[in-house]
Amino acid sequence: MAHHNGRALSGEQLALGLGWFSIGLGLAEIMAPRSVARFIGLSDTASTATLQTFGAREVANGLAILAQPDKAAWLWSRVGGDALDVSYLAAGFADERTDSGRLAAAMAAVLGVTALDVLCATQLNSGTGQRGRASGRRSSAERSGVRVERVTTIKRPIEDVYQYWRHFENLPRFMRHLESVETLPGGRTRWRAKAPAGMTVQWEAELLQDRRNEWIAWRSIPGSDIDNSGSVRFREAPGARGTEVRVQLQYTPPAGTFGRTVAKLFGKEPEQQIHEDLHRFKQLMETGEIPMSDGPSLWRPAQPARDAAEIRSLAGVQS
Repeated sequence: MAHHNGRALSGEQLALGLGWFSIGLGLAEIMAPRSVARFIGLSDTASTATLQTFGAREVANGLAILAQPDKAAWLWSRVGGDALDVSYLAAGFADERTDSGRLAAAMAAVLGVTALDVLCATQLNSGTGQRGRASGRRSSAERSGVRVERVTTIKRPIEDVYQYWRHFENLPRFMRHLESVETLPGGRTRWRAKAPAGMTVQWEAELLQDRRNEWIAWRSIPGSDIDNSGSVRFREAPGARGTEVRVQLQYTPPAGTFGRTVAKLFGKEPEQQIHEDLHRFKQLMETGEIPMSDGPSLWRPAQPARDAAEIRSLAGVQS
């Protein structure tokens, strides 16, 4: 599970939803202003140019929110736009050709969205204030990054699981975003990873803890491309079911908040990535390999891979 400040997390999630809503509404107003006017009950004399201007504002605001979902200013900007929308709709009641029922429903909808905008902006303001007060005690990754925690149980002895993970060169075999991990003198390692938009990032890390069969912890050194830290704890699972592996990772995504937003839009949530990585790790430890298959299509279900090496390469894992 991901650990942010609770308010900041829900605020950013709501902001992303409102951002997409802005873009969708704005495109409709730009491309089909007459249809939008009829739908909300305005007469055919409604200004096409006005609705298209409102649409351009919505699209611009939505894109700004998606680029910076943690910035309350963009949500407060939406609140100002909502006020303009309400005023415009209210003026429509003076036209006898207006469908007052539809117009009243449209105003109610705008007021409802306005309430969400205010709620979201307030949550983001609150989260920013709390992070700012704690900035003197936290690292840059903790202030602006992502923290993820996942747990899995592997049916193998704790010694085997610890030893496999401790050889960091093994990690790219099941961590899709990693290209390589190289062991360096002095207990350091060099990591190379894929990043959004086709970028590649590289950093060196140092060990903080290495307790045999219990705990491994590391962090990136100053000057690295990506500020990150992580730990893995190992303990015997209840009922002699093998080993419980608990992974905690914290990092600042490349390109800051925008990089995190792009990752979310393409379905690459950090917690989902780690979930999939641990699932592959479990398969690798329990069966000795990561099962691969041709993906399902519109006309057939998944099938065994014809070329396992090719499918493994496409999946982003190493043999």
